[in-house]
Amino acid sequence: MRIEPGAWDYAESRRAEVDAFFAAQLQRNPSLWNGRILVLARHHLADGVLTGRYREADFASLLWWLRHDCPGEEKADERVCNAFSMAALRAADGAFLLGRMASWTANAGRIYFAAGTPDLSDLRPDGTVDLAGSVLRELGEETGLAPDEVEIAPGWTGVFAGSRIALMRELFSPLGADELVARIRAFLATEERPELEDVVVARGPDDVGEAMPPFIRTYLLACWEDERRKR
Repeated sequence: MRIEPGAWDYAESRRAEVDAFFAAQLQRNPSLWNGRILVLARHHLADGVLTGRYREADFASLLWWLRHDCPGEEKADERVCNAFSMAALRAADGAFLLGRMASWTANAGRIYFAAGTPDLSDLRPDGTVDLAGSVLRELGEETGLAPDEVEIAPGWTGVFAGSRIALMRELFSPLGADELVARIRAFLATEERPELEDVVVARGPDDVGEAMPPFIRTYLLACWEDERRKR
C-alpha cells in the first residue's frame, strides 16, 4: 500500500455538497473531527496479496460519501474504497473484545474493533502506508493496551464489503476476557474524552448484534465457523 499524488476527484467535484453536509453534521455534533485522511483510490488482489494506492482527502468527504451510499463514476478497477485496518482483539479464553463508540464520534453507538481510517501519521518516509502500525496505534488510543501487551498474529484477513475493505489483524492478549474488560474500562475512566463508551465481549453467534456493521458480523461468524470445522 502506497500514497500517490492527486486529490479525490469525485469528492472535490462536489465540494459544495460536502461542505454543506458537514456543516449540518457539526450543528448536530460540534465535536466531529475533520482532519486529513487517506482513501484507497485503486487496488488489486491476486494470490492472496492486496496492493493499492491511497490518496489524501479530508474526513468530511469520506463521511459524506459513506452516508450517501458511496456514489461515484470510477472505473471498476479504479473504484475508491474506504480501506482500513482493525485490531481483532482476542482474550486468552478465545472471546473477542470490541468497543461501543462514544456519543461524540461519527459512529456513535456502533460496535467495532479498535480501528481508524488511515491518516497522514500512517505514512512512512518511503511513501508506504503503515497499516500494521495503524492497528497498534488505534488499539492504544482506544483501549490503552500497548504493543508489547499483545501477540500479533501473522498475516491479515480482508473482508470486502462493497466500497469498504476491512483488514483484520488478530491480536491476542494473555488476559482472560473479564480481566481484559476490567483493564480497558479502567483506562476509559481515566480519559477526558474516550473514543469508546464501553467494551463488548463476543463469545459466539448469540453475541452478534445489529449495532455491529456487516463486515464485523461477517468476520466473527466466519472465524467461529472455521474453528467449529477444525474441532
